Amino acid sequence: MSKLQVLIVDDEWNMRNLLRIYLIKEGFQVKEAATGREALSMIQKDDFDIILLDVMMPDMDGWQVCKVIRETDTVPILMLTARSETRDKVHGLGIGADDYLTKPFDSEELLARIYSLLRRSTINQITQPEERALSFPQLTILPEGREVRVQDAQVELTQKEFDLLATLSQSRQRAFSREELVEKLWGFDYEGETRVVDTHIKNLREKLQKAGMTYNPVQTVWGVGYKFHVPGDIE
Repeated sequence: MSKLQVLIVDDEWNMRNLLRIYLIKEGFQVKEAATGREALSMIQKDDFDIILLDVMMPDMDGWQVCKVIRETDTVPILMLTARSETRDKVHGLGIGADDYLTKPFDSEELLARIYSLLRRSTINQITQPEERALSFPQLTILPEGREVRVQDAQVELTQKEFDLLATLSQSRQRAFSREELVEKLWGFDYEGETRVVDTHIKNLREKLQKAGMTYNPVQTVWGVGYKFHVPGDIE
């Protein structure tokens, strides 16, 4: 059985070395990048099972790197940073990161987060719903192919943006709380802010509107959360 491949992206050699020791001892195959641009070059050449991405780097910060990765890849990304402000965590998760770990951290917590993301990624790949296209006015969702089209033009969404839209559209007219959506998309062990849902919803709405949708299919249910709604639905 081949080893799982991890890419460590951090400009500090000491941190990369520490992470490498943890991960090799655990049986992972490890590659390293000291800059964001080096990491992007490596990602184009290799398929990684998970990426550990530092936020504060000199050439491109981790947020910029994460946004570029998410344009083409759904690989799990665990952000590592010395910054503990909630707004930073929400920002990172909102642009496509899957989890966020603040330095300094315990090796057991790091490995637990990594295995949680890997389990979630595997489950998503195995349990993709085999359903026909979900068709709505101006909007088509292909769950199995993880594609979204607005008036026949494909819209590029991050993994979490797609999961949110698919979850809401498959339970049409049901209102989901933020806590329910976090549990479904991030898992029971997610300990971050539920406001991360709001960030993803905002980004999703902007992309659909920019693609040409003339109505908002993701509606806010005040005091509850969000639901899927199209013109003609009975309130």
